Amino acid sequence: MGRIKKQPPVKLITGFIFKDGEYFCKAKQGLRKSFGEIDFESQEIPFNHTDYYQKEFGHSLKRKFISFKRLITPQSIVETKIITNRIEVRLSKDSLRRINIDPGYIDMAKLVLASTKDFRHRIYLNKGIFAEIALFYQNKSFRPWEWSYPDYRTQEYFEIFNQIRKIYASQIKNI
Repeated sequence: MGRIKKQPPVKLITGFIFKDGEYFCKAKQGLRKSFGEIDFESQEIPFNHTDYYQKEFGHSLKRKFISFKRLITPQSIVETKIITNRIEVRLSKDSLRRINIDPGYIDMAKLVLASTKDFRHRIYLNKGIFAEIALFYQNKSFRPWEWSYPDYRTQEYFEIFNQIRKIYASQIKNI
């Protein structure tokens, strides 16, 4: 029988897909109000891995990631996803989103993303929210699964998440 152990807090991250930087700034401001200080922000990355968002957002999309200084419990990702969905709706115009906000978390072993959509590799959490392990950490870097999104399979993303993981590792060192 395994012993039940208290789990350490995890590092909240958020990915954004957008066309207009104004909506990124507004979304980031809303998230800062809910989750506190940001301790990492990636550069803008061209988002050209799928045309899924083009009908809603248009062409020439961009991607950014941020992480927050304050650590969270893994189960709080449910409320986090609900908050990010509300921000998306608030920033929408004519029932079209202007930004996609994808929250998740990093721990020492993996990157987990929250979703409102079920699929065979996702686990239901609560309140209509699912979780998927998008990447795993092995041999000093994040690695993809067969179901990982195409953009999450890139070295550029691995480098971003490795940087965030280093920040997280220093935060939990004395926990």
